[in-house]
Amino acid sequence: MDKEPTKEDLVFVTESLGRKPEGLFTVVVRDDSGNPRVIRNSPLLPNGRPMPTLYWLVDPLIRSRIGTLESLGGVKQAEKECDAKSLKEAHDRYRKERDLQLPESYSGPQPSGGVGGTRKGVKCLHAHYAWFLAGGDDPVGVWVDEALKS
Repeated sequence: MDKEPTKEDLVFVTESLGRKPEGLFTVVVRDDSGNPRVIRNSPLLPNGRPMPTLYWLVDPLIRSRIGTLESLGGVKQAEKECDAKSLKEAHDRYRKERDLQLPESYSGPQPSGGVGGTRKGVKCLHAHYAWFLAGGDDPVGVWVDEALKS
């Protein structure tokens, strides 16, 4: 369930990202200690610029582990092992979920792409895993989850 961030959440997310978040967000997944693990970004930044990344992984330990996975060729491996049709459908679901959050009256630049702004394939395992942890039906998120268990 989405929760507006507390002051402590804002401090945690700022430290995790290494900068203050540019836009509004809610906390959608917490770790066992109650710290934010995944946040959901507003699809628009306060200046009106689109924010393609709806779900953002802010858990520093998991981010580091996935960074290691990416450095070992995980992006190419996930793209190779995940069904292309299922991946395309996941990008479409993500895009639709994000775009439904745009105000009906909004007529400015639209966020683009699917998971993490990607139009096809896999760009960022972190973005896929964040959506998966938040309950998204994402084959790459499932792949990352399995890879992190091994």
